[in-house]
Amino acid sequence: MDTFAQLAQGFAVALTPINLLFAAIGVTLGTAIGVLPGLGPALTIALLLPLTFQVPATGAFILFAGIYYGAMYGGSTTSILLNTPGESANIVTALEGNKMAKRGRAGAALATAAIGSFVAGTIGTIGLTFIAGPVVAFALKFGPAEYFSLMVLSLLTVSAVLGHSVLRGITALALGIFMGLIGIDLQTGQGRFTFGVTELLDGINVIVVAVGLFAVGETLWLASRKLQHEDVLKISDSLMMSKSDWKRSWKPWFRGAFLGFPIGAMPAGGAEVPTFLSYAIEKKLSDHPEEFGKGAIEGVAGPEAANNASAAGVLVPMLALGLPTSATAAIMLSAFQSYGINPGPQLMQSQPELIWGLIASLYIGNVMLLALNLPLVGLWVKILKIPSPMLYGGILVFATIGTYGISRSVIDLVLLYAVGVLGYFMRRFDFPTSPVIIGMIIGPLLEQEFRRAMTISAGDPMIFLQKPLSLALLLIALAAVALPPIITRIRGRKALPFA
Repeated sequence: MDTFAQLAQGFAVALTPINLLFAAIGVTLGTAIGVLPGLGPALTIALLLPLTFQVPATGAFILFAGIYYGAMYGGSTTSILLNTPGESANIVTALEGNKMAKRGRAGAALATAAIGSFVAGTIGTIGLTFIAGPVVAFALKFGPAEYFSLMVLSLLTVSAVLGHSVLRGITALALGIFMGLIGIDLQTGQGRFTFGVTELLDGINVIVVAVGLFAVGETLWLASRKLQHEDVLKISDSLMMSKSDWKRSWKPWFRGAFLGFPIGAMPAGGAEVPTFLSYAIEKKLSDHPEEFGKGAIEGVAGPEAANNASAAGVLVPMLALGLPTSATAAIMLSAFQSYGINPGPQLMQSQPELIWGLIASLYIGNVMLLALNLPLVGLWVKILKIPSPMLYGGILVFATIGTYGISRSVIDLVLLYAVGVLGYFMRRFDFPTSPVIIGMIIGPLLEQEFRRAMTISAGDPMIFLQKPLSLALLLIALAAVALPPIITRIRGRKALPFA
């Protein structure tokens, strides 16, 4: 009951007029920021850090949390409508969401993203409220060997998005891993694959590649085809979810939430891994697997839920351990330090008003986001009524401005359009583009955790089998690869007629 009493005190703090105003500004600004490629919540909060000298701590962190939650949702809008992910965690949403938009089901895709964000965000916040301690304890059991096995599991389970040809999918995945390894090697401090270009020492931003492949590449592909305007962008009369959509979405919402929260709470977990895993799981469990790649609503509902639940998960180690596991969490940690507050195990005892007010504001912010975004579904869908040449020309301008805003580097613009041309040829020759992004995100993490594990074990690869949690993850990964063909073969034999 102590937790409920403290949460009630938190609502008393969060429901004051000034804190409600901060929450409303935060979620509105965050939603707008999430729509813009490159302008993520970390950059926005960093720009607002001077507020810490004028605004009370509780109000500032309610504002920052609202921006964070809002941005997690906002990226889904352009992912669905324009195939332009606002955040790296929204890349998976674009795979099915944009296909739904092209089939005239943009309203249903935006609605399932909004409602799924609300459901998963609320579940994640409940987890933050009641089970933060056990989740942190579990996360601390993950060492380099366990993280390596988790990354292997991620790569194998997302094989569901590798396209129709395994060879082409693996080729695209290898290309993504190569691009992810460009830059300074964190272990040796040496530059890799930079070809003498100083700007590449910092690596290639995954948002640049995502926007290049999905937005620029898609635009070039559509511009190269005749009579494409009539069959690409369709507007349906219904802007909300049908009874069938609800039936197909509610389970992915909960699965995504219970996947995203614990992974988001793990150091190096982030939002990308659970979204990829959610997509793969939904494809395997769906009653309509043939729709994946053509606009399956489960492929929007599950990843978006995982994305928003992971946002709450990221706050767990930051508040409970003082350990930032994302760029946004790191900026928020610096804001805590600006107020002379040290996050850690004693934070809830030393700053109960701040922490419980912040947690309560997350519940309120989720309701605000739902109330803000559901009525806007019809407005967002009207974007598709813009004439196609103007729409796709606008996408190129939008992508260019957003990419330049990331680092103000001309090299990024060159990379954007080079990757866009590559994306065009990948579409032309039926190479899937999503494995490139998967490889860029997971590949470097896989390498770093492998090298750390090998350093700890003095070069003995058996460390991956000697750790029980690592072994369990590897066995799950093996089962994910081996079982589907076996099950398919058994089903095929049962279907054969016998004399």
